[in-house]
Amino acid sequence: MIEAKRTVQQKTSVAKPGSVEQKWFIVDATDCTLGRLASKIAVVLMGKHRPEYTPHVDTGEYVVVINAEKVKMTGRKLEHRHYAWYNGYNRQKMESYGERLERKPTDLILLAVKRMLPKKNTLARHMLTKLKVYAGNEHPHQAQQPIPAPFGYQADGSNQ
Repeated sequence: MIEAKRTVQQKTSVAKPGSVEQKWFIVDATDCTLGRLASKIAVVLMGKHRPEYTPHVDTGEYVVVINAEKVKMTGRKLEHRHYAWYNGYNRQKMESYGERLERKPTDLILLAVKRMLPKKNTLARHMLTKLKVYAGNEHPHQAQQPIPAPFGYQADGSNQ
């Protein structure tokens, strides 16, 4: 006699907008490599660290980055890599990463994370608004009671 195997049917859960509780995380960027830090922040902003991740729903968390002025890059990238933009007149402007770090230290992390999010849609723009970057050690989000980030970069500078 041959017995038929029974399969258990599993259900897929799909998150709905507003059904996911969003937490606040804090990250200290002191002596962190820019690309590695940005990729981990992008994962948390998208919500890919959660089991109920749904691509078309905002399941991510809020992330507060402090000490953005102390972020580092490997090699000589601060001198050799450049940001380029068109200024609206007949030329393109260029600025090295080192010059940008001195002038606008928050832009390095903000633009690196922006390039790691899904491109050109309203969901990506909404995810980017949940990223708060500050050059110094102080931030105005104490009322939200941010907890240390789940990916190892802590607010006290220690890495797990």
